[in-house]
Amino acid sequence: MKIISEKCKKCLVCIDACPVKAISKKGEEVTINGDICLECGCCASSCPNNAIEYE
Repeated sequence: MKIISEKCKKCLVCIDACPVKAISKKGEEVTINGDICLECGCCASSCPNNAIEYE
């Protein structure tokens, strides 16, 4: 999964949606930790800005 920074409004809905807590906000950037991401799509389906997609 990857976050499309141009679309991300930093609403942080994805952080709450992630069952393994693979998403975090560091400074002004929201990032996905690929080492623990399950690629389940919970974050992508919850994102109101369609800012998350499969790599």
